[in-house]
Amino acid sequence: MTAITGVTFPIPKTYMTRFFDEGKTVFIKPATVFKELKPGMKLVFYQSHEDTGYVGEARIKGVIITDDPLTFFETFGDAIFLTQEEVKAYVQNQERWQGVRVRKGDGKKKAWIALELEAIRHYKTIQKPDRFVPVGGKYLRE
Repeated sequence: MTAITGVTFPIPKTYMTRFFDEGKTVFIKPATVFKELKPGMKLVFYQSHEDTGYVGEARIKGVIITDDPLTFFETFGDAIFLTQEEVKAYVQNQERWQGVRVRKGDGKKKAWIALELEAIRHYKTIQKPDRFVPVGGKYLRE
């Protein structure tokens, strides 16, 4: 099997300028594709919703996992690409959409991942992926 070199996650177009123009250097999301990630690997930004495709990349400087995404703000402050209010709203939406079989308060907290990024670079043209990028993301391989 080929070696894992990085990861890609879909990010709505409206958030992309936060990385390329506003200098945000921390990407956070519910932890899906993460167990094989290490510093030095690559995050490729997949722009979703409109003008879809790969629009840039960055080197992963650090990987942190926690059950409470708001603790990332204590570590990274406003380097995170989302605001605290956006993260709180996302968490509340997750709780509201829990499955019928999960009783309130009984569900295991979902882990979140923070990828600290460096060497962020915006591509000149959008690159179309060979394969579909699922909402949970996918590993990139050589």
